[in-house]
Amino acid sequence: MTNLPAFLRRCALSAVVGTALSCATTLPAQTSFVQRWQARATATQSAQPHWVTPLVLVTPRLEQEFRTDFVHQFTPTGKAQWTYDNGKGLELIPERHTELLINLPPFFNHQNGASDGFGDITFVAKERLYSRNEEHGNAIVTVFLAGSVPTGKNKNGGCCAVVTPTLAMGKGWGNFDVETTAGGSLPVTNSAGLGHLIAWNTVAQYRLSSHGQARFFWPEIESNASFFKGGANDGKIVDYITPGVVVGRFPLTKRPDGTPGRLGLTFGLGEQIAVTHFNTYNHATVLTFRIPF
Repeated sequence: MTNLPAFLRRCALSAVVGTALSCATTLPAQTSFVQRWQARATATQSAQPHWVTPLVLVTPRLEQEFRTDFVHQFTPTGKAQWTYDNGKGLELIPERHTELLINLPPFFNHQNGASDGFGDITFVAKERLYSRNEEHGNAIVTVFLAGSVPTGKNKNGGCCAVVTPTLAMGKGWGNFDVETTAGGSLPVTNSAGLGHLIAWNTVAQYRLSSHGQARFFWPEIESNASFFKGGANDGKIVDYITPGVVVGRFPLTKRPDGTPGRLGLTFGLGEQIAVTHFNTYNHATVLTFRIPF
């Protein structure tokens, strides 16, 4: 755990950067770059559905927020493990149809005798191909390109860089929506040894109400499936069912006209439960905290 303070400093720095970007919109005219950035983000998000981001699935929606997750899970031998941050970080909308995710490396705290340490750094770029908000179709199609850099310590990361292209889609009907993503890993080196991982995630969400306090509650259920092709786990399948609830977005600021500002707070809780005989962990409690801005 000696590296944990450095991890916390990185989290704090990212939170400060994200919060400063939001708060700077209220400063004088010399910060017009930030004002234009935030106006572009608002216009971008107004053209897409306003579902809340699920617990595990990477949403096809474009988001701008700082996010950190915490996961407590059990290995197949019954040993507990904490994962701090879980590879989340800063999400930005630099262009009308694009989002960039700059993720902090997760910190693994093992209780099975393995060495603690940071995992790999990951990056994601999203390009939104199609979107309609609730008034004009309530649907979205986006492509992702994710990459991981082998920066992990004490065998807490991969051996090689990996690129993962993904197709993501979503459709809503009133307060109900379904989102799904499908992607495959492409190791930059050692492809024969690592093999390929095909990930297929699907979530169904229901917003309890469009009005009142119940509008903040989004119960959901996810399927998080992985198919192994080649490598040590060739032919194996692992699937997790993840019931949970996401609560938000609670506005933390108001615009001059009294409407909610961009700065907000969202959090959620759920549990990943393995439903296949083969699994690399089980009963993973997922806590998520997000500051949209």
